[in-house]
Amino acid sequence: MARIDDIIADFELIDDWEERYRYVIELGRELEPLADSARNETNKVRGCASQVWLETHVKADDNGLPVLVFRGDSDAHIVRGLVYILLSLYSGRSAQDVAALDAQEVFGQLGLTAHLTPQRSNGVSSMIERMRADARKVLATV
Repeated sequence: MARIDDIIADFELIDDWEERYRYVIELGRELEPLADSARNETNKVRGCASQVWLETHVKADDNGLPVLVFRGDSDAHIVRGLVYILLSLYSGRSAQDVAALDAQEVFGQLGLTAHLTPQRSNGVSSMIERMRADARKVLATV
């Protein structure tokens, strides 16, 4: 999976928005599909027009602190790309970092905030809130 810094750099090289959308779709094609068993009500993200599933795993870092690993999928091509970007940003970070980091700033930096439909923007917000809520739940148990 590409690092978020690499995705940001790639976006800076692409001037045309149609090409940027194609790039987002290409990123989504790199996602490993979730197993059918992970496409369940527990993992389903509410508030998305498309079907979106996020799976959250917790592992410990070298100091025993919780790190969140996310996997995700969608039935819509562009949304799969947006999921990929969020996974690049959040997956593998400490629960504290995930809870504190608001991906809307990164989406604004990429210009996606201004170029997504209101429905997709709401869906992105729902995905972000779900990931951050999962981090807060983990932190509440530490």
